[in-house]
Amino acid sequence: MKVLVIGTGAAGLTTASTIRKYNSDIEITVLTQENYIAYSPCAIPYVIGKEIKDFKTIVMHEPEDYAKKNVEILINSEVVDIKADEKTVVYKKADEINEIKYDKLVLATGGTPFIPPIEGVNSKGVFKVRTIQDGMDIQNYINKNGVKKVVVAGAGAIGMEMAYCLKEIGIDVSVIEMVPQIFPRALDPDMAKIVQDYLEEKNTSEDAKLNIILEKPVGKIIADDNGAVCGVMVGEETLEAQMVIMSTGVRSNIALAQKAGCKIGRWAVLTDEIMETSVADVYAVGDCVEVVDAITGEQTLSPFGTTAVRQAKVVGKNIAKLENAPVSKPVLNSNVTKIGKLEIAGTGMSEIGAGMNNIEVITTITKSASRARYYPGGKPIYIKLIVKKDDNRVIGCQAIGEERVTERIDAMSIAISKGVTVEELANMEFSYAPPVSMVVDPLFLAAENTVEKIKKETQ
Repeated sequence: MKVLVIGTGAAGLTTASTIRKYNSDIEITVLTQENYIAYSPCAIPYVIGKEIKDFKTIVMHEPEDYAKKNVEILINSEVVDIKADEKTVVYKKADEINEIKYDKLVLATGGTPFIPPIEGVNSKGVFKVRTIQDGMDIQNYINKNGVKKVVVAGAGAIGMEMAYCLKEIGIDVSVIEMVPQIFPRALDPDMAKIVQDYLEEKNTSEDAKLNIILEKPVGKIIADDNGAVCGVMVGEETLEAQMVIMSTGVRSNIALAQKAGCKIGRWAVLTDEIMETSVADVYAVGDCVEVVDAITGEQTLSPFGTTAVRQAKVVGKNIAKLENAPVSKPVLNSNVTKIGKLEIAGTGMSEIGAGMNNIEVITTITKSASRARYYPGGKPIYIKLIVKKDDNRVIGCQAIGEERVTERIDAMSIAISKGVTVEELANMEFSYAPPVSMVVDPLFLAAENTVEKIKKETQ
């Protein structure tokens, strides 16, 4: 059997590796139009900010490493057509058109940056942040042109990570966001305000500045006589800038799936529980597919590497015909990022999301500490719980702090997936040692406060 995988991101390479782990006979070929493989796009801002040494460091494997496992990687190979009825993929390499047959095809085509049609968006010095080459181009442009002022369009995770990392290397940054808060998809406004306050407190007179402008779009990118960025219009104001980072969202890359005749949902490719599309022997994984929301049961997107890897393992084990092979499960979209020393995380449904889905909720924000109050180095930690009113099930959690945040969100992901009520959470057992936690864990305290609020509202 011959398996063809399109894409060398987390989804594509995990699919190939999983198949090979459980079956040594299947022929596996992976195609990518990129020159680099097996790297994490999430690491790009941290290389720009010099927290990671260089871009070479974030490349985990080379094609030769996969060749040792008898997995062929074809780089710089752009797939231009899929003839599903003939089980044939057409690709272009060095201006030469080639065809390759398959028995099973896996689409791991990821997403493509959404660039709004802003005047001047094609000027020199305007960049997106999606591939390692994008990161290299940004770094080279900064070094070559002595960039001192940057505008970042979009205040999601990547935009804010890029903004802070640019500030850390001495560049003044203005973040422009159309909606009234930063992290609009990950946090509720009250939690986003905690992050914004933290960032604005870091704007000391000696440092480069990070300026956040909300509820305004980028109106126009202004170029000089050489076609290079020199300013950005935001409302009636013109901001000086030598570079613009477009972090305005990502859309599922479904072009090849459409060529193959796969059924498309509202946003992306539709698959069954083993990630097979509507076209026989064609599978899809990662950012290009729709998933099921664990809270609402509705279709949604989950553009996270963790989701991509889980789906890829499902596909790989099923193609390898592993006994009791797994199926894809609904998602909570657990997420985390780090801005400066601040960890920002969430899982499940937000309060805003609950309102949009007509789910009545009770919410609390509890401020606690990461260590025993007498132990040096403890940091504040904020926990927001979102609890469904009719049955007191916890359906969402957000957490912000300088340490011990990620593991608490992971614990809440498990709790929410198991349908735990807030009363059950307030009676769970937590570990304790002064250097790493309080005797009353922040999650326990948050649950206890929510139980008290419920009692008051029902009296």
